[in-house]
Amino acid sequence: MNILVTGGTGYIGSHTCIALLESGHSVIIADNLSNSKSESIKKIIDISKKEVTFFEIDVTDEEAVDHIFRNHEIDGVIHFAGLKAVGESVEKPLEYYYNNVVSTMVLTKACQTYGVNRFVFSSSATVYGDNTVPFVETMSLLPTTNPYGETKAMSERILTDFANVNPSFSVSLLRYFNPVGAHESGLIGESPNGIPNNLMPYVTQVAKGKLHNLRVFGNDYPTIDGTGIRDYIHVLDLAEGHVAALENQTEGVHVYNLGTGKGTSVLELVKAFEEANDIEVPFEIVDRRPGDIASCYAETSKAKRELGWSAKRDIVTMCRDAWRFEKNNME
Repeated sequence: MNILVTGGTGYIGSHTCIALLESGHSVIIADNLSNSKSESIKKIIDISKKEVTFFEIDVTDEEAVDHIFRNHEIDGVIHFAGLKAVGESVEKPLEYYYNNVVSTMVLTKACQTYGVNRFVFSSSATVYGDNTVPFVETMSLLPTTNPYGETKAMSERILTDFANVNPSFSVSLLRYFNPVGAHESGLIGESPNGIPNNLMPYVTQVAKGKLHNLRVFGNDYPTIDGTGIRDYIHVLDLAEGHVAALENQTEGVHVYNLGTGKGTSVLELVKAFEEANDIEVPFEIVDRRPGDIASCYAETSKAKRELGWSAKRDIVTMCRDAWRFEKNNME
């Protein structure tokens, strides 16, 4: 299939492009490079030994998106493009609502116009809000803890409503948790612009000496050690989950959690990183971030049952791969 991947030069998008290419699909990437770099394209090609088509556009731009659909035979869309920092979304709600929701509407309209009936949406566990863990796909959504979660829930509703009146439209809503790690080649990984919002690149940059110490946001949560618990999943497992969802799509709306099903606290992750790589990560406890919840991990049996997918890589592998990429990253 010929797949349009929005946000395809980003962290999860680039790994998914490689997984798609390795599975025999062709890839068109649309990305505005707001939180990624064009060098990702060359690295995707170097790893996969296959060509990709790249458009530097913002997918809220209806005319630019239409140009891609008009000039390429597209069989499906995987939609990653979006702003993604929970704390930042609390500070900049309008930017998040516009960017994340409008892009989904623009892409869905293009799919309708050009008869594209496969759509995989990069959603998030944040749509569950402060539900009881483990999170199950049938739970009511409670994303009101932050605007980022609201934008994901709104996009899910838009795609669901559209599919309900277009029976041939196939939508997979992938709610995933905390992707970490990097490609085993060490060529691509998580390399955000500025100070990282996510834990693992923050840890690797501290370990490298690029940042002075790790800030742990809160140690008074009702968890094993007071720090937030998350379901960390290797980015390659996550990428393979997107390919499995695409290749196993049937008509209608299907929701899947992509995670390991196991929660790990911030301090447990730091300890695992130190032991896996024999390096110390200095940290300090600071105030909680707005919008964060205490615990977040998945119930993942549905994805295994219906897609034949499950996470294979453990936390040690995640830590080793992330550190290998950071050491290779010369910035």
